[in-house]
Amino acid sequence: MADFVTSIDIEAPPEVVFAHLVTPEGMLAWIGQHAELDATPGGVFAVDIDGTPVRGEYLEVDPPHTVVISWGVLGNEQLPAGSSRVEFRLTPTSAGTRLDLSHTGLPAVEQPSHAIGWGHFLTRLAHAATSTG
Repeated sequence: MADFVTSIDIEAPPEVVFAHLVTPEGMLAWIGQHAELDATPGGVFAVDIDGTPVRGEYLEVDPPHTVVISWGVLGNEQLPAGSSRVEFRLTPTSAGTRLDLSHTGLPAVEQPSHAIGWGHFLTRLAHAATSTG
């Protein structure tokens, strides 16, 4: 298994960034074309990203500080639905929010593509949150 860890500074308050992680409208502003979300522990996390059905559930929701979800791809034997864990930690800064992301439990073969994907989509999250913040 491999892990991916990164962070990004976003010029928006934690409450705005948090909303982009727990609401369908917020999620679709930066990642995916379809989202079904129930941002409560045990609630559904379903996002379609460029035709890839990412599925899991919310494991921890602590507004506006932490969101933890299980993550995987429907029908993918290497990374089945809910088989890895993504943690978003939001920390207020003088300029907005520092988002620390940790994606753990990734099969080693999946780590490079997820590293590229997270880099791309977190930049989009920063733009979307800044536009609405």
